[in-house]
Amino acid sequence: MTEFKETELDERAIKMAKVLSADAVENAGSGHPGSPVSLAPIAYTLYQHFIKHDPNDPKWEGRDRFILSGGHASLTQYVQLYFSGYGLTLDDLKHFRGGADTRTPGHPEYGLTPGIEMTTGPLGQGFASAIGFAYGERFQRGLLDPETPKEDSPFYHKIWVICGEGDIEEGISGEAASLAANQKLGNITVIFDANRIQIEGDTNLVLAEDVLKRFQAYGWYTDEFSFIQPDGSYKEDVEGLADVIAKAEAAAPDQPKLIKVDTLIAWPTPGKTNDPSSHGSKLGAEAVAGLKKLLGYDPEQSFQVDEEALAHARKVAERGLEAHKAWDEKFEAWRKANPDKAALYERLKAGELPEGFDKALDDLEATFEVGKGVATRGASGSVLNAIAAVMPELWGGSADLGGSNKTDLKGAATFAPAECATKQWPVCNEFGRQLHFGVREFTMGCITNGILLGSYTRPFGGTFFMFSDYERSAVRLAALMEIPNLYIWSHDSVAVGEDGPTHQPIEHLASFRAIPQLEVVRPADAFETAEAYRYFFEKKNTLPTAMVLTRQGVPTLAETAAKAKDGVKKGAYVLVDTEGTPDVIIMASGSEVQWAVAAAKTLAEKGVKARVVSFPSMEWFEEQDAEYKEAVLPASVKARVSVEAGVAMPWYKYLGTYGKPVSIEQFGLQGNGAQNMIDLGITAEHVVEAAEASIAEANA
Repeated sequence: MTEFKETELDERAIKMAKVLSADAVENAGSGHPGSPVSLAPIAYTLYQHFIKHDPNDPKWEGRDRFILSGGHASLTQYVQLYFSGYGLTLDDLKHFRGGADTRTPGHPEYGLTPGIEMTTGPLGQGFASAIGFAYGERFQRGLLDPETPKEDSPFYHKIWVICGEGDIEEGISGEAASLAANQKLGNITVIFDANRIQIEGDTNLVLAEDVLKRFQAYGWYTDEFSFIQPDGSYKEDVEGLADVIAKAEAAAPDQPKLIKVDTLIAWPTPGKTNDPSSHGSKLGAEAVAGLKKLLGYDPEQSFQVDEEALAHARKVAERGLEAHKAWDEKFEAWRKANPDKAALYERLKAGELPEGFDKALDDLEATFEVGKGVATRGASGSVLNAIAAVMPELWGGSADLGGSNKTDLKGAATFAPAECATKQWPVCNEFGRQLHFGVREFTMGCITNGILLGSYTRPFGGTFFMFSDYERSAVRLAALMEIPNLYIWSHDSVAVGEDGPTHQPIEHLASFRAIPQLEVVRPADAFETAEAYRYFFEKKNTLPTAMVLTRQGVPTLAETAAKAKDGVKKGAYVLVDTEGTPDVIIMASGSEVQWAVAAAKTLAEKGVKARVVSFPSMEWFEEQDAEYKEAVLPASVKARVSVEAGVAMPWYKYLGTYGKPVSIEQFGLQGNGAQNMIDLGITAEHVVEAAEASIAEANA
């Protein structure tokens, strides 16, 4: 890396970035102009000098990744993408926040704008997910090129982040920072824009600690650089900033790095510099005109372009092409020397499953015994290990609940530096596939999101279903980005038992089913569990999926043995049927399917024809065509019952006018899990009563 010398054209480009940011917000009528104005020199320095990227190929494997954690400052990145030649146009900047067809939304959105690596906006998640990007880089490099020194491998790259006080204040940044230091993730550098301003004013009110000392305590390399001079003047010294970044790169190759840059928000906008109003509101015509005068622009014109400065900035694309060419040569040499690894890389990149995937599941299912009680969490663990044997890209772990979630991969080394080894986990190496997150559910969700975004590998993360609440914001972001995160949530009902109501999910199935583009799956037994995993990996969409699993044993059903392979992937299917039109349809998911089957037998003895529909996934069922849905739930059958150990809310669209839910509409109980189910009415007897009541009302 050559020494960075700021030229007059660099200075002019930075001024143009400030003016374009102010104009874009003013034109939109809303936005966050202050940070993009004052961040312009920092972002420009990173894009021009530090980030390895090729604007001609935004998805180039050898690129560095940049994450703007404070997504409200999205114009910071949009302007640099425009400068660099990513295909963003001046019209795109004019269309900032411009509706459904904009490529420059208020917060960066993954998949919408070339050069955007992830959706950011919920503060702290960009920071934490960037740690996941670094996880993914290292694990993928270990799969493909473990022997080569990292700097020489075509699969090594760096992760660059800009964050602000809001990111630092969110607890998620601390959780993730702790893990990053433990993991010695030396390829991540975070620029902390310390402007001391947030919506409610000066951050001294709520952020008085020494942030650098906090990160030093985690184990990060830290440094500080200030644009605010000792005499109170302000100088955007990008050469000095570049020196500090380069020093950090050289001094701490095995430590994550945080560089605090002291700035004044919206500088040098008259009347708005260092003012909280510039954070989340347009600057106003008078202030924008004043900014333009100071920077040498015509205050009467908008979206002026300094063509000479823009052409200078776009030379970064030429440097990107050179870097890409050098990488191509390195990659080609690797490919020729490692044909097996190259084949693996091409399979991963194509998103194809390994040879032997189906056989691994078929062989496992052949060992299941009908009638045997098996907790679906246990079946899940068996499935994960069967798949892992043929799927080297599968890795994951739990938020300190591996033994309970059954997320441990047998014989796998732990993903951690060797010195992290413990008596319980004696084999640690930097390329291990067993993850440990500690009691950090939210961080787990963010890191696995980052892994998916930054690599071609397939992570999973586990916790108790009750504590999925802590992970929820990351789950929502995965659904918004449509990335195939895999959540393994066990201990799914009041049958958890003696841990009491603090650990017993009630509203959780309903609340997660309410998230668009999240697929929630609650299998009935071992066969349904195996088939749920099969379909998760085979399905064409990339939506995240939650496997919601029992702690308690549930019978392995003869009916699922015969029908799960075709039925589970359809979301709901007829498990037990009658001759002719049924009198009542009993729908159930998970551990309650057994009670639906038992109730149907009792009803049959009474001369009542009951169809049982196993309903592992409402989302998968809704993907089916109308003909299939009608075949499973014929509209002519008005008497219906739903059975699920949670609130009934999601079932009403299937129950219709006369349907009866067998559900739990209160918090759980202290006591034995099986007794809790009985005390709260989740029994075959109650299902029979509900069916008879529904039939009576429908017939009336």
